[in-house]
Amino acid sequence: MNRNRQRGFNLGLLLLASQVFQLGIDNIPPVTLATLGLNVYLFLFPVKPLLQTCLSVREVYWYRDWGRLLLSPFHHVDDMHLYFNMASLLWKGIKLEKKLGGAWFAYLLSVFSLLTGLVYLLLETGLTKMTEDSSYSLQCAVGFSGVLFGLKVVNNHYHPGGATYIMGMPIANRYACWVELVLIHIMNPGTSFVGHLAGILVGLLYTNGPLKRLMKTCAGFVTSNGHYGGQQTYYNSAGYSGYGMPYPPNTHYEQQSFNHRHYGAPYRGPYDTHMPSAPPQHPYTAGLSDEEQYEAAVRASLNDRGGSTQARSSRGTYSHSTPEEIRWRRLQRFTS
Repeated sequence: MNRNRQRGFNLGLLLLASQVFQLGIDNIPPVTLATLGLNVYLFLFPVKPLLQTCLSVREVYWYRDWGRLLLSPFHHVDDMHLYFNMASLLWKGIKLEKKLGGAWFAYLLSVFSLLTGLVYLLLETGLTKMTEDSSYSLQCAVGFSGVLFGLKVVNNHYHPGGATYIMGMPIANRYACWVELVLIHIMNPGTSFVGHLAGILVGLLYTNGPLKRLMKTCAGFVTSNGHYGGQQTYYNSAGYSGYGMPYPPNTHYEQQSFNHRHYGAPYRGPYDTHMPSAPPQHPYTAGLSDEEQYEAAVRASLNDRGGSTQARSSRGTYSHSTPEEIRWRRLQRFTS
């Protein structure tokens, strides 16, 4: 076994590397790429020997080695086993991760990896009891292919229609996973028929059963309990366009803040000590250039002070001033 693995080592990884570079690393979504990297890493540096990571009723249920549920999907028998599984992961992962988003796809992979193993153990236990043949409880499965069968069901659900060519024959996508299940077992009897079937059943639990709703409920529970209730800040192209505050806006403090920014008047408000973030902004600031904001501020200050076209500045009285004169007076105040 070790000799065969070493002989095919370069071939399997070279084929996989060729597949990755043909696609382009930048075109592979991060969760898919990380999952592929994890499988390759554990093939090169396995946590334990295969006989200590494979999944069986005897090892997991009888001997209580529950860690195999986590290890078995990410270990592979040889390099070609790894290559075929990872090539399939690339194709399914790229489509599904773009459809579902990285966070949900990572969540989906985690749940499928665990549930496929549990369903496999249930099926093998049922076969043992039905046939009274204890050999079913001794069969040990390893590899990512069970999860991939589940992903195939999900992918066909989100991308319905079309056909897959299997051995030159067009097969409707909705039935392709069942045809592949049978053909793979016929062509390669050493594969785990029950393990692949478990993946299909988990996929159906997600698409047609309660699994997706349960996952959403669990995700919502975790999010609501881990939610940070602090203020939120929203941005647009001009900077701050909104500010979540724990109390209703106070126009008095907004006016004080305005006077502080434009006249140098002292400003003391609740935002000084409790919220060191950006203060509330006047509505004219968002989406305007610096010059437009300046002119709007001056016009607003004049209206606030007099309510007419005449206003009194700190240096005297003026009326019917042009924008250029207003700018000059303002600059003189800051430079003096």
